[in-house]
Amino acid sequence: MNLIAIPAFQDNYIWMLHTQGSAWVVDPGAAEPVLQALAANQLDLAGVLITHHHGDHAGGVNRLIAEYPKAAIYGPANESLNFNYTGLTEGEEIEIFETRVRVLDVPGHTAGHVAYFLHPDQMKPILFCGDTLFSGGCGRLFEGTAEQMHHSLSKLAACPSETLVCCAHEYTLSNLKFASAVEPGNADLKAYVQACESLRAAGQPTLPSTIEIECKINPFLRCSAPEVIGSAQHHAGRPLPDAAAVLSELREWKNSF
Repeated sequence: MNLIAIPAFQDNYIWMLHTQGSAWVVDPGAAEPVLQALAANQLDLAGVLITHHHGDHAGGVNRLIAEYPKAAIYGPANESLNFNYTGLTEGEEIEIFETRVRVLDVPGHTAGHVAYFLHPDQMKPILFCGDTLFSGGCGRLFEGTAEQMHHSLSKLAACPSETLVCCAHEYTLSNLKFASAVEPGNADLKAYVQACESLRAAGQPTLPSTIEIECKINPFLRCSAPEVIGSAQHHAGRPLPDAAAVLSELREWKNSF
C-alpha cells in the first residue's frame, strides 16, 4: 500500500492510499488534484473518507462522485454533508484494502469531527486526523470546547508512538514558532524546527509526523509539562487549574500569535 500527500489550495493535503490500481482519498476539499493523481497513477477511486464538514475537506466530493459513482463515501455521523454518505462514529470500523480502519470521535475543531486509525500490514500505523491535530499545533475551537479538544488530543496521543500523523494542512513552521515561544527550553523542539525548515527549503512536506514526535514537541499535547504550564499561566496572568485550562489559554494565545 502506498501513502501519498496530494497538495491542494494553498496549504491543504489530501491524503491518498493506493494499491493494485485502486485508491482511497481522505478529505478531498478539491476534486481536480485527486483526479490528476488518479490519472497519473492509473488508479480507480474506491472510496473517500471525510473527517469533518468544512469545505476545504469535503468540497470536492460531489465531483468525485460524478466521476466515480461506485466509490464508497464515509464521514462523521454527527455532522451534515451535502452528499450521500455513510455516517460513522467511534466504535465502528470499516475495511480498506483488507485493513481494518478504526473510527475515533475527536470533537473540538467541529462538533462531530472524526479521525481514522489503521495499521496496514508491513507499514507503520496511520492516523488521518483532519484538523484536530497538526504537527506542532491543533485546530481552532470553532464548535467545541477546550475540554473536548483536550480529551480528543489525549485520545490521539494514546495511539502507538510510531503512528504516522497525517494532518490536513502544512501549518508546521508557523505552529513551531508558537511552540518555541511556549517551550523555549525544549531541545527536541529545537531539533525538529531545524529538520522541518530543511524539508520546506527543499520543497518537501513536513508531514506525516509521528505520535512520538508530537508528544515531544507539540505544546497542545504537553499541557502537563512544567514549562508549558508556566508559559500559559504567565500569559493568562493567573493560575490555571488543569490541563484543559492550559490548552484553552494556549489556543487563545495562538489565535493572536
